[in-house]
Formats: sequence, structure tokens, C-alpha cells
Amino acid sequence: MDGSDKVRIGVIGAGGRGRLSRYVVTDNLGGVITALCDIDPEGFKSYADVCSPDVFKCADYRELLARQDVDAVFVSTPDSFHEEHAIAALKAGKHVYLEKPMAITISGCDRILKTAAKTGRKLYLGHNMRHMAFVQKLKQLVDEGAIGQVKAAWCRHFIAYGGDAYFKDWHADRALSTGLLLQKAAHDIDVLHWICGGYTKRVVAQGALAVYGDIQDRHAPSDPGDPTFRMENWPPLSQKQLNPVIDVEDLSHVLMAFDNGVLATYQQCHFTPDSWRNYVIIGTNGRIENLGEARVALWNTRTGYKAEGDVQFDCSPPGGSHGGADPKIVAEFMRYLREGGRTLTSPIAARNSVAAGCCATKSLRNGGRPYDVPAVPEDLARHFA
Repeated sequence: MDGSDKVRIGVIGAGGRGRLSRYVVTDNLGGVITALCDIDPEGFKSYADVCSPDVFKCADYRELLARQDVDAVFVSTPDSFHEEHAIAALKAGKHVYLEKPMAITISGCDRILKTAAKTGRKLYLGHNMRHMAFVQKLKQLVDEGAIGQVKAAWCRHFIAYGGDAYFKDWHADRALSTGLLLQKAAHDIDVLHWICGGYTKRVVAQGALAVYGDIQDRHAPSDPGDPTFRMENWPPLSQKQLNPVIDVEDLSHVLMAFDNGVLATYQQCHFTPDSWRNYVIIGTNGRIENLGEARVALWNTRTGYKAEGDVQFDCSPPGGSHGGADPKIVAEFMRYLREGGRTLTSPIAARNSVAAGCCATKSLRNGGRPYDVPAVPEDLARHFA
């Protein structure tokens, strides 16, 4: 793209996460939204202030992809459709912003990579956590050598909204999501990979459907479910109208060996009373940890218990959704379309987070058996390098 005209954007899955595409217009990023697709017309309403009243709308993504007034698409449909929709868009000659996870299988990710390489279209992955201020501070401190050489890392993910967001709709069905070690952990595994500078080569995991499988109050299969977070849905066993199929885990633990020697741990729980992610990175000269999403602490002197660390860094998030990460990632995508160049996110990294999540899920469902994570095919690795 030569940058002389506005980039014409289509959105497949306009409701939900698709709404981050609004930043193309609201932040004056050089784009115009020309087409919207969603099976629920309600998904179009939030675009009234950023689109022409006669913007093209459809329920069939193929109608959108057939249009000549679409240069690039946001694919933000449910996970099980990512592979189909991304490949179709690439084959139709469109550049693609693809929400995480890239796909729900390793082979699906590799098919997307192969199609992007073959068509020459740009593929950008929506791992927006790389654009969060506290994650970038953790990465900066590691890269600057503040804790020496990284040797260990872990992430604890407390998900108070799990019973609402993941056990009342398609997320709870492994046929549509593979599992929450893929759907939910794809972000965290990607962050650990990025900060620590390596990819998972071997995993061992254990997990269980510890709570939500005991709830018998389920909605009808024809009902899409209501994942709205409500404070009154507590304690977890008081939840009602869960998905008729629940066969994914609500509790999981993963051990990961990275290809650079770092050992990492990931823990996920969907029935905690609080919601936050806690990353700890330990090196040969100290450790760092985020204290919520507004502060990062550094410990680099020998000490007893010191909850506040030796130094703290302010990482207060800027304005915008997801701690300011959404406007930043959309801005980077639009810059990438026009100018190319390096990006914080990576199709290879996105594929490897899915691969680690898939293998971890396989491990926990097979008695904690260890699995080697397959590498990206060499020709694709070279292409996207």
C-alpha cells in the first residue's frame, strides 16, 4: 500500500472483539470501515458513529470477501472459525488482522501460515498484551539486563469472571475451543515466550473440571448463552444457565521447558473471587514481578520479605480498552499495512503459543504425560523471519 488513500477495512465478527476496529476511524489511523459482517445484527449498532449509514452489512462472510472495496479485514469470530475465515480472506487477496488464538489446532495455524506465505498477503496477530504498559516494562527490564540472565518464569492467572465468560457459551465445549489452556492461556504463554526470549519445546500439565461440571442448571442447546459478568453470580456453585456441554477444565497447571533453557510455570483458575494476572521473572541477578497492571517491582538485593521490592516502576495504563493496548495494536496494524517493517506481534509467535497450549491440553488429558511441541515447518519459519 502506498499510503495515498485510506485503507478500506472490513470486519468479520463485528460484535464482541470486532469492535476494536473502531479505532481505525476514531484514532484517525488512515482507515475507513467499508463492510461489516455478523450473524447478529446487534453487532452493527456500535459502528453507527464511525461508518456511513449505508455501509455494507451482511451475515455471510463470503459476501464481504467478494467486495472490491475491502483491502484488509479484522477476523474476530469465535475461535473455531479463525482458520476458515483467515484462509478465505487471504485467498481473496485481503490482508488480515486475526484475533488470538490463531486457530484451535497446530495444523490449523500452519495452514494459515502457509496460505499467507503463498498469497503474499500480510498476516497480523491480535496478541494485544504485548502492547500493555506493564508487560512492556517487564520486557524492557529483562532486555536491559536488570535481573541478569533469565532462568525461570511463571504466571498465575486468577479469573473471577470465568463462570460467566467461559462456561455459559461455546468456550465450554472442547470441540469449539480445544480448551482454556489454548483459548485463555494463549495470551499468557505468548507473553512468557516474548519476555523470556524462547519458545516452549516440552510441556507437562495437569488439570480438572473441578467446579462447573457439578452445576446441573444448563440452558437449551439453541440458546447462545449469556456470558455477561454479574457481581451477584457468586459463589461459583450458585451459577445458573451454564452451557449444555461442559468438557473443558476450569483449573490447570502447566510446566514448560523453553528452547533457551528457561523453565516456566503457568497456572489458571476460573473460580477465584479476584481477577488478575501475576508474572514473575527470575534471573541470575534478581527478579521482577507485576503488582496488578499499574506497577512492576524489581528485587535485586539480598533481603528478607519485602513485598514492595527494591524499586517500583509506574506502569499506569493509558486510555483505551484493554489497558490502552487495543488502540496501540490497531495503530501498529495500520502502520504495518502501509509501511511494512517490524511489529511487536508475530505470526510465528502466535502459532507457537497455540502449539504450547494444545500440547499442554493433550498432556493434562492424558495423565500428565510429557509432550514435545512441534516446531514450525522450516520453510514457513524462513518466510516469516
